[in-house]
Amino acid sequence: MKLLSKCFLAGCVLLFSGVSSAGITLGGTRVVYQEKLKETSIMVKNDGDKDIMVQSWIEPAANVSEHDVPFALTPALSRLGASKQQSLRIFYAGKGLPADKESVFWLNVQEIPQKSESDNTLQIAIRQRIKIFYRPTGLIGSEEESAKQLKWQLIHESGKAWLVASNTSPFYISFGEVYLKQSGKRYTVQAEMISPGATLKFPVDSGGILASKERFSVEYKAINDYGAPIAYVGEGAAG
Repeated sequence: MKLLSKCFLAGCVLLFSGVSSAGITLGGTRVVYQEKLKETSIMVKNDGDKDIMVQSWIEPAANVSEHDVPFALTPALSRLGASKQQSLRIFYAGKGLPADKESVFWLNVQEIPQKSESDNTLQIAIRQRIKIFYRPTGLIGSEEESAKQLKWQLIHESGKAWLVASNTSPFYISFGEVYLKQSGKRYTVQAEMISPGATLKFPVDSGGILASKERFSVEYKAINDYGAPIAYVGEGAAG
């Protein structure tokens, strides 16, 4: 049985020895749609040496109905030549989203390779997914100021340590690396994006050994509008 399994795997490798993938590049890691703009756009480039079809669509964030996506984009489906680029334009319908905080959606851009001339080629449709932040006019502060003003607390539940982050701002904050420092030691925190007005708790990779009443600091990076990680240091008290 082991010999047959090895032969089968080897046959698969030979069958799909040619792998075709065009490769597209987006002109950013996120889109920030300012309310005052009639539209916004992002560049899509075909880095491959063959023409591809590009399909694009917008999805709601978690816990949002698909009918609550007040955006349109063009072109939704297009042919993009080798080493060519095009602008993907995004339009907002002008209603339906909160005026006192940001909203977030997902932009999906998928490449569909042309049919291969070889029967022994595995063609892969690759999808890229980035966030669209809709930012109403008149929000107080900025995304960088909001990241700096996060409130931190350390709690223990079921023998585990958790870092609690409170975001009182109207902006989404996307984390890169997050570390908790206490008593000269540094622990990794598994953090996610936090929405406006939310309080989330993130697990700390410490084995639950952190002191429950000792002060600590948080070293973290928040991603700005241009996709760059900005470093911050926050102070907190154990709970």
